Amino acid sequence: MTPTVVWVHGDCLAPDGPALRAFPAAPAVFVWDDALLRRRLSLKRIVFIYECLLELPVTIVRGSVAAEVAAFAAAHGARRVATSDSVSPGFAAICRRLAATLTVEVLAPPPFIPPDVPLDLRRFSRYWQQAGPLALQPTPPDDA
Repeated sequence: MTPTVVWVHGDCLAPDGPALRAFPAAPAVFVWDDALLRRRLSLKRIVFIYECLLELPVTIVRGSVAAEVAAFAAAHGARRVATSDSVSPGFAAICRRLAATLTVEVLAPPPFIPPDVPLDLRRFSRYWQQAGPLALQPTPPDDA
């Protein structure tokens, strides 16, 4: 099997995220993005992310995300990076930069709600009226 590292990012901070779950023994990294820190993260958001990271088996670094993930992979002799999918605008660009030198495997997280439910996305309150009851149901066991 190709040596793999896991890239954990702010859109998947769960200990059972798809990349951490698929590669439980692989070294994992989270990168505090210098550009993002300068522009738009509140102190509350930074603290929330940090507290989540404390629950995860990750190495925390700071810098340019693509460069730091590539350096982490090189330091571990890995040729593949596994990560969880994201809708973040910069995610695809980072994956493209990584794919120039590494194999990038993007794993889909489980859907927040059943994908076949039609939703009103014009206002969050309308969306949450529909999605909330579905999202807050107990999670079925893995063997279900």
